[in-house]
Amino acid sequence: MGIGNKIKDSIGIEGNTGEYLRPIIGYNVMCITTGGVTNPISMYHQQFLNFVEGMSTGMSGLISTIGGVIDAITDLSMGFITDRTKSRFGKHRVWFLIGLPILLIGYFMKWYSFGISGTGNSTALFVYYLMASLIYSSGYTMLNIPHVAMLPTVAPKYFERTQYKIMEYIFNMFGMFPSFIFMSIVLGGTNMVNPSPADRNKYLICGIVFVIYFCWAPLVTFFTTKEKSSVDMVNPPIDYKYFLREYIQVFRNKAFRQYFLINLFYGFSKSFYSYADQFYIRSIADKYSHFSTLNTVGGAAEIAGGPFNYFLTRYMDKRMCGVVMAPLMIAGLLLNGFVTPKSPVFILYIATILYNFGFSGPGFVISNIQPDVTDVDELITGRRREGVITTFYSFVRKTINSFVTGFLGFFLQIIGYDTTNLDKIEYAALSNRTEFGLRLIVSWLPVIFAITSFILIFRFKMKKRDHEVIQAVIAQKHETGSCDISSADKKRLEQIAGHRWEDMWIGQSGVNRKLEELSNI
Repeated sequence: MGIGNKIKDSIGIEGNTGEYLRPIIGYNVMCITTGGVTNPISMYHQQFLNFVEGMSTGMSGLISTIGGVIDAITDLSMGFITDRTKSRFGKHRVWFLIGLPILLIGYFMKWYSFGISGTGNSTALFVYYLMASLIYSSGYTMLNIPHVAMLPTVAPKYFERTQYKIMEYIFNMFGMFPSFIFMSIVLGGTNMVNPSPADRNKYLICGIVFVIYFCWAPLVTFFTTKEKSSVDMVNPPIDYKYFLREYIQVFRNKAFRQYFLINLFYGFSKSFYSYADQFYIRSIADKYSHFSTLNTVGGAAEIAGGPFNYFLTRYMDKRMCGVVMAPLMIAGLLLNGFVTPKSPVFILYIATILYNFGFSGPGFVISNIQPDVTDVDELITGRRREGVITTFYSFVRKTINSFVTGFLGFFLQIIGYDTTNLDKIEYAALSNRTEFGLRLIVSWLPVIFAITSFILIFRFKMKKRDHEVIQAVIAQKHETGSCDISSADKKRLEQIAGHRWEDMWIGQSGVNRKLEELSNI
């Protein structure tokens, strides 16, 4: 076997390399947009509202809270809608054309208020940025949920999904890294000064450039990814009880409950740190001039984690990268809890590298097991509900971000951290309560959430062979109405699904259940 074939074998490429990779690349080009747009917002938008636009942390937190509640409703609705969409382009792909212009309009609005902030009218400013948040999140939902929901059908095989996910990871970087580097340079590069209203035009430039950069990728995915027509798809009648049952029923799936909790606690850990980091660097570490460089190093560390995650998944199982990498994430968070202005700056860089390299592992686990959870759902119900399952991935991530931003906005006011009075947020002026509160939300609480997520990942049961058995019995059941399975495999699948064999669709021989009957489970 030549070197080229050995490389192909090590990364799991079968047949012609170009033909094998073309659909994987086409599907994941979308991630330049869906992965890229979120990074500048998570890094800079909170401080833009507080320090540049002059909004209090409580007011910006209220925007996130209201936006999060409405976003939760649209997420739940979108999963349901995309599963029922009839279109010659397929039930998921058509939404790329609808969501893209809405996303771009909302994204530009998030970085420019058309002079409203200069009027001093705080109510008008609040309403404007609330509308910007709702428009942006609606467009993002229309793009992201249908796109992720396509994966179980585009990539039906266990490890093939991992290959799609590592490519997603790469294209996320093509979106995140250039946007972050560009914004960092515009805002000051390696010697950033504290943000102020004088920086408004800098953020406007970033908004214009980002809209141009992120506008094309969803169109490429639309034209290069194939999905069969859903025009002739038969949908059951809609009623409110049916809608609610669709989302309640999914929690009958034990694998889904595990996945949901892993995602929940990992999301809390990342969101607390991501929100608090900008205030921590400025007021606790007192090294805001390093903010851009630290985040660049962190991004590089996250990218470096990708190959480790991929090969741990390929040669072990989908949990292992989370089991190995999460302790590094926890170590980085703990280190941040003890930094002071007198600490050497290299301590901050070590903490950043550990955290970002480490969090790539649990994040890879979460995105990687989501399509497999869909197959367990089919094992229980006999139905493919990619949209409903995918909704919870997006729902948890975005709702947590909104909740954390809202909660911490008010929390900062409670502990006396006032961004409208810049003299009081310098380290020497912080009260003991304020300093403790900042350390709590940037380090100690994220550590607790990360440890919980690590334990849940370790306890997740489904492995490669389990998935192969699940797909085999599902295919056999659809074709013949029954399936053959050993007692040991049957017991294993019962543990994964959380149900007795005879209580699941897969074990009900000779029963032709209709969709209306399924909705009553």
